Amino acid sequence: MNSMHNDPHLQAHILVEALPYMQRFHGRTIVIKYGGNAMTETQLQEQFAYDVTLMKQVGMNPVVVHGGGPQIGAMLGRLGVQTHFVDGMRVTDAATMEVVEMVLGGRVNKEIVQAINRAGGRAVGLTGKDGGLLHACPLRRNGVDLGLVGEVARVNPDVIRLLDQGEFIPVVAPIGVGAQGESYNINADLVAGALAATLKAEKLILMTNVAGVLDQDGRLRTHLEAAEVDRMIADGHIYGGMLPKIQCCLDAVVAGVHAAHIIDGRVPHALLLEIFTDAGVGTLISD
Repeated sequence: MNSMHNDPHLQAHILVEALPYMQRFHGRTIVIKYGGNAMTETQLQEQFAYDVTLMKQVGMNPVVVHGGGPQIGAMLGRLGVQTHFVDGMRVTDAATMEVVEMVLGGRVNKEIVQAINRAGGRAVGLTGKDGGLLHACPLRRNGVDLGLVGEVARVNPDVIRLLDQGEFIPVVAPIGVGAQGESYNINADLVAGALAATLKAEKLILMTNVAGVLDQDGRLRTHLEAAEVDRMIADGHIYGGMLPKIQCCLDAVVAGVHAAHIIDGRVPHALLLEIFTDAGVGTLISD
């Protein structure tokens, strides 16, 4: 590894390979859903912060949306607040929502902001309540009342655009505001997809704990078109936890996002590898 770092020819080759991508995506918005191991392991978090800072430095407009389910669960446990799930969704009463807002909008959001700022970026933390960014309505699953679990009803992107123009990096916690000013806990993938569609983003990138979309033989598919994804869903090759992520990507592409990516956040500098190299580290989904 050290010999690679000390090889100026290799370093020059890497920069030359990255140049066309820098030119193509200059001034474009990239919405990144940040979660999984990349968010909980210190070294990966630092690498993510440098990746996002570099993207901004070369003229892109990264917008980060983060999750925080494990952190919420740990805090609820410490506080003795009971919680349960329906179809993978955390039923959120008022007491649980207080903890969700404290963890996502406070601790987790500010940790990410600080990491990016330490890397030399200029990050600003937001929730969907700031500037009326995310208007929410209750989410229902099979007629079950999930409490203060929401879905995105409308996005007001003014605050994001203002931060982009000021050379700041928005970091968004997935908390929306209801018609009566109440807070809603929203799935971070859904928030990222809605932001990407509203901002007419060049790319939506979902960071996960898997390599990407695998075919029936377990091989990574590096590029899928929407029609092929539909066939894989119908055939049962895409299922379980990958299904909602894939649907989020499809919805974004249909809404006008040029490409959606599912990438392995466990890979060091996964963002840079996916955006700036020919090989990439995940699955690209296009129309």
